[in-house]
Amino acid sequence: MNVVKNALSAERRESIVASFAKQGVLLGMGGRMASLDTGQCALELPFGDAVAQRHGFFAGGAIGTLADVAGGYAAMSVAPAGHDVLTLEYKINFLRPATGAMLTARATVLRAGRSAIITRVDVVDSEDRLCAAMQQTIVPALADDSAGTTETFR
Repeated sequence: MNVVKNALSAERRESIVASFAKQGVLLGMGGRMASLDTGQCALELPFGDAVAQRHGFFAGGAIGTLADVAGGYAAMSVAPAGHDVLTLEYKINFLRPATGAMLTARATVLRAGRSAIITRVDVVDSEDRLCAAMQQTIVPALADDSAGTTETFR
């Protein structure tokens, strides 16, 4: 259930897309943003050697990274102006081996509070089978991007 009703402004969308372009780890694995709206984000990750484990499935760490980043950008879309986000914690359940050509992480904000944003992320394979489910707590924090880093997080 998405509790957020306001439309995502063009300025906020542009800011989030620019932030995603700096996501070194997920981009290095071949991830891409498939969709973005207020309180929602979908990311895709193609299968390849960089994300495979020894049995030929997507590695759990790659799945966790994909889900974490998707939840973070869903949360960022509802964070107060001038704030960035950090993951405080998440719990992920791996429900079946993740196989196929592509995984999609579909993140939805369940609750956007002043001190915490709660997300739910479902990770599905190319056949839309649920492979992993994650719940996440995100903390909004004041952003200072003047030096290209977020100093308030240190």
